[in-house]
Amino acid sequence: YLLQRENMANEFTWKTGNAHLALKDAGYYVWDSSVIKANGKYYMFASRWKESMGFGWNWLFNSEICRYKADSPDGEFRFDGVVLPRRGRQYFDGMNTHNTCIKYWNGKYYLYYMGTTYGGDIPCDYRLIDERYAMETWNRKRIGVAVADNIDGEFVRRDAPLLQPRDCSHWDCTITTNPSVVILPGGKTYMIYKSRKAFGKPLQLGIAVADKPDGTFERLTENPILEFADENKHIEDPFLWYNDKRRKFCMLAKDDCKNGDGGITGEWGAGFYAESDDCIHFEMPEKPKVYSRRLNWTDGRKTTQCNLERPSILFDENGEPIYLYCASGNGGNPYTFDGATYVVGIKLERK
Repeated sequence: YLLQRENMANEFTWKTGNAHLALKDAGYYVWDSSVIKANGKYYMFASRWKESMGFGWNWLFNSEICRYKADSPDGEFRFDGVVLPRRGRQYFDGMNTHNTCIKYWNGKYYLYYMGTTYGGDIPCDYRLIDERYAMETWNRKRIGVAVADNIDGEFVRRDAPLLQPRDCSHWDCTITTNPSVVILPGGKTYMIYKSRKAFGKPLQLGIAVADKPDGTFERLTENPILEFADENKHIEDPFLWYNDKRRKFCMLAKDDCKNGDGGITGEWGAGFYAESDDCIHFEMPEKPKVYSRRLNWTDGRKTTQCNLERPSILFDENGEPIYLYCASGNGGNPYTFDGATYVVGIKLERK
């Protein structure tokens, strides 16, 4: 359902400008970020865990979702509290929360996320996490939502996942994770999620829809919405939005090509654009690449980041994209971070 044909999609009409350090939380790794404007401030919801534990699998065992604030989208966000902490092993998200997506509709704020729980010891060192323990916990990933009347207040969680895996006759029988959500003006809500058939099988994306943001979600299609004949062409971390002027569902995602394949963009870890009329059949433009891991910083530096992950876009009051935020870090190779990770903000400019 990802197409390149004669009737191609329009190109993404913004280009990346200079980058700045949007979030660095001393003593912590930070990951995925989602930013929204409220009360004259800018709020970022991101996940973090202690730097002393190391990276590794700790995003699965020790992550918590926090709120950060800034006066402007090009400023540095400051810690403002833990929003979704541990709450007990009996809950599907009781031990770990991760993968943020913040939305506003009809007077309420909706924070979508992935949660896990586990029965074994709480790891304190990434080198001591057995892969079998990690895979057991990985298969418990489920999407949840927490709702607040006030963005500075308490986000109340549901005790059950928003979307469960299906039975093993389906492609999405293991997990539901990595939610990216669009809420239309009337409340109808589209949610992209990630799953797979089994260990070692490709991660794929599905789409579910509900009548309201915290309603009952039903799959929109039986099959994954993005598929390639070549399994080396692989994508990750979709960010979904709706362009009301063009009546298009739009997507930005990471090119996660495997085994040396050139992928969609020709650069592992770069971002590409696709769009759809129905949120099922996506088309790419002739030149789909939107951003590179090579950044130009506001202080004049030029770097190649080891990772640019979990892309999310901040829009202005007119629905125009103004900033791209990605989890990142310093290092020579992917996921070989030299020190703690951080969130980078990248200015988006009209082409």
